[in-house]
Amino acid sequence: MTAVVGRGGGRAGRSRGGGASVATQMSVLTVHTVRTLLADRRLLLITLLEPLPMLLVFGQALSGLARVPGFPRGVAYIDYLVPALMVTTALQSGLQSATRLTDDLRGGLVSRFRAMPLWLGSVLVAQSATGLVRGVLRLATLVGLAWAVFGYRCRGGPLALLLAVTVALAVAWALGWAFMALACWFRRAETLQAAAGLAMFPLMFASNAFLPVAALPPWLRVVAQVNPLTHGVAAVRALTLGRPALPAVAATFALALLVTAVAAPIAIRGVRRTA
Repeated sequence: MTAVVGRGGGRAGRSRGGGASVATQMSVLTVHTVRTLLADRRLLLITLLEPLPMLLVFGQALSGLARVPGFPRGVAYIDYLVPALMVTTALQSGLQSATRLTDDLRGGLVSRFRAMPLWLGSVLVAQSATGLVRGVLRLATLVGLAWAVFGYRCRGGPLALLLAVTVALAVAWALGWAFMALACWFRRAETLQAAAGLAMFPLMFASNAFLPVAALPPWLRVVAQVNPLTHGVAAVRALTLGRPALPAVAATFALALLVTAVAAPIAIRGVRRTA
């Protein structure tokens, strides 16, 4: 893999340092990272089955929340829950990308890349793209299990479900870059996971993931309104319930672009500093 990255393909395909073009670097590293993900079958199986406990526990334990004031009428709790789990499940894939990055940093892989004519940002792009692949697999498993176990159906139809998956992945992509920026700072998987767990708790529960925002305490509603997860869940939920979703989808994509625009340069500077 390193030999492929280090080769040039003519003047048009070379970077300033004499190696392969940045596009080639990103594609080669992404293919390699995806293959690594798919090659570890035990880890892949655990990754795919990880949404099942959340689906079973939240689907059963929190089903009574469908009776709280402000809950949408005529909506079963499983139909309300699955869109939230789609976003949080995709988000976990972004966190796993950051965790893999800490392994590469501590293992010296990124430092070895520094001696090559390689743009180090390609490593982050490859991890982020692999996180999207992981997210697609996990979301397919989640929806399939919800369909088979709970009889979940997307009211908006197949195209709405496809767009809902895209929105969930956009949220995961953006926050994944934020997690990778933290990974370059902490450089330890244990510290990163502890910090991410501290951040994930308010992201999940100070939002509309499990309850309508109107049912939250007043001070928590304020937090929920600025929580990016709230906008992502609202967009995915509107799509899967067959309701008007364009404003929520547009707001989610805009917020995801903003988070990525801020976090990606920080992560790239961080990996250059730590390599």
